[in-house]
Amino acid sequence: MHLERLTCILEIVGQKGEATVAEICVHSDLPKPSAYRLVQDLVAVGLLEPVARGRFMIGTRLKQMTRSDQSDRTLLELIAPTMKQAAAQYGVAFFLSRLRGKSVEIIHVETPDKGVSYLHPGLGKRPLHACSCSKAVAAFSPDLFVSGEMEGRLRAYTEFTLTNVNDLQAEFKAIRARGFAECVEEIERGMCSVAAPLASSGPGATMSIGATGSVRVFTPAFREELGPQIIKIAREISANLGWSVAQDISKTNRF
Repeated sequence: MHLERLTCILEIVGQKGEATVAEICVHSDLPKPSAYRLVQDLVAVGLLEPVARGRFMIGTRLKQMTRSDQSDRTLLELIAPTMKQAAAQYGVAFFLSRLRGKSVEIIHVETPDKGVSYLHPGLGKRPLHACSCSKAVAAFSPDLFVSGEMEGRLRAYTEFTLTNVNDLQAEFKAIRARGFAECVEEIERGMCSVAAPLASSGPGATMSIGATGSVRVFTPAFREELGPQIIKIAREISANLGWSVAQDISKTNRF
C-alpha cells in the first residue's frame, strides 16, 4: 500500500511535469498530511525535486532510470498538431485526456479556426462513468473501475447518466467491441462527445482523444461516422509515439 501511494505520486508528477501537494491530493485521494510526508520522502531520495515554493518535478535520480518522457508537454508536442488538423477538418473541438492517479483529466483542447460554431469542453477531471473521455479509458483499464467499490457511488448528473454498475460494465463491453465511447447528455444537457483510447493496452490505454459538440451537431449518424475516424486518428498517434497498435488491438478481446 505504501509503495502504491509513492508510485501514484510519481506518476502524477511525471505526467503533469510539475505538481503541488494540493494537485497530488486531487488526483490521488490522499489526505494532505500523508501526501506531503510522502513527497518529502521522495525528495529525500532524489526521486522528486522542488522547482519552486510548493512545486515538485521528477528528480534527477529517477530521470536517469528511464529514457521515456511521457509528460503532458512532451506528448502535446507530438499530438497537438494532429488534433488541430482534426478540429479544422470536422469543425468541432477535439480534446486529449489522460489517466491521472485515479481520475481522467482533459489536458488539452484544439478548436476550429474558421469561425464555425463549436462547444469547448473545458479542461480538468471527468467522472469515470459519465464522459466519453473517461469511459474510453475505463473500458480498457479493468483495474480502474472496480464494481464493488463503485456500487452506490455513481452520481447522476442528468437523467441520462448511467448509475447502475452492471449497466456501465455492459457499456464498457460495447465500447471495447466498437473501439470508441460516446457521451450523450450524460454529464450536461445538450452536450455530446465521442472518444477513443490511443491504444487498447500499455500507456495508450491510459489516454483518450475525442471530439465534443451539441446534440444538434452530434446526431447519431454523425457520431457513428466520427467514431471510426477518431479510432483512426488514435492509431496514427500511437504509431507516431512508437506504440505497437497491432499488438494492442489483438489484446482488446481478452477482457
